[in-house]
Amino acid sequence: MQEDGRATNAAIAKRAGISPAACHTRVRRLFTEGHIKRVKAVLDPDKLDRGVAAVIGVILDRSTDQSFAEFEAAVADLPLVQDCQLVAGEFDYFLKVRLRDMAEANRFLTKNIIGLPGLRQIRTFFVIKDVKSDGDLVF
Repeated sequence: MQEDGRATNAAIAKRAGISPAACHTRVRRLFTEGHIKRVKAVLDPDKLDRGVAAVIGVILDRSTDQSFAEFEAAVADLPLVQDCQLVAGEFDYFLKVRLRDMAEANRFLTKNIIGLPGLRQIRTFFVIKDVKSDGDLVF
């Protein structure tokens, strides 16, 4: 299902070597138990005028539960942020954003990122080329 979210139940059952009824039951259980969160389309950012990708490293001024919670709540309200990870190391968070162009990147950084709560420092890395993205989980 990671490779093709539109695969039919019959096709999945055949590949798994089980009956379509058993496959349907298993897939429904995987959704119910939260193993599969959702199925969605992967859009081409270049064709949808979102060709500029950036990764923003964020350092907060304090490392407390409250400062993390405030920052995370604020980031959750920013629709241009595709991903946000709390990380260990030099940075506290990494944000991934997709933008139209450098002018939008400048506006986004100055109007949305600079004002985030608890922010001490950011470093922005513009992606030159997506080598691999949206990779599947491997078992």
